[in-house]
Amino acid sequence: MSGHSKFANIKHKKEKNDAAKGKIFTIIGREIAVAVKEGGPDPNNNFKLATVVAKAKANNMPNDTIERGIKKAAGDVGNVNYEYVTYEGYGPNGIAIIVDALTDNKNRTAANVRSAFTKGQGNIGTPGCVSFMFDKKGQIIIDKEECEMEADDLMMMALDAGAEDFGEEEDSFEVLTDPDGFEGVRGALEKEGIPMMSAEVTMIPQNYVSLTDENAVKSLQKILDLLDDDDDVQAVYHNWDE
Repeated sequence: MSGHSKFANIKHKKEKNDAAKGKIFTIIGREIAVAVKEGGPDPNNNFKLATVVAKAKANNMPNDTIERGIKKAAGDVGNVNYEYVTYEGYGPNGIAIIVDALTDNKNRTAANVRSAFTKGQGNIGTPGCVSFMFDKKGQIIIDKEECEMEADDLMMMALDAGAEDFGEEEDSFEVLTDPDGFEGVRGALEKEGIPMMSAEVTMIPQNYVSLTDENAVKSLQKILDLLDDDDDVQAVYHNWDE
């Protein structure tokens, strides 16, 4: 595993999310609606829904809120018209950025995403222009302070459950899985009471890029902030070494 720390970034994102729970819950609510429409309301028989529920729990969404969202989606399947769209592009100094969105108006979302890139001195590229620089993986981050299990025991549990890799950093453990094996590993850790700070299928950069120019950092942060403020944007992946 690389020495790049994800823990601080995830902790920072969680603190931002805690200050804007309404937005993160809305985002997850849309994902629940689409997952239920595509595969039904039972997480045991709907991998995508199980993955969204895991994400909801990692973001401290109450169980009754999750259940209400699933029931509402199940009764409203015909009216769910969101669709996934992905944009790829470059920030300042060639930083690679992938934007996943879930929208009921692709024209609106495309205009907003393009505007965010433009205002931060970046530009939208063609599909596939940067995604080859990332690997799609299931990623589980565990806060050491919250985990009572020894590192070796946790590693063996994760690997036995099907994890591809296990890494240890100063303040966290990272478990990586194949996307198809993610739910099995996450479920095994949950069954053993392992607290997960983050649990999702994500895009992990193969290499990280540092920025030393202060103006470039400000411009890139502007892109990321504008995307973060857009209700249609579900996730943003980049290879900036923050």
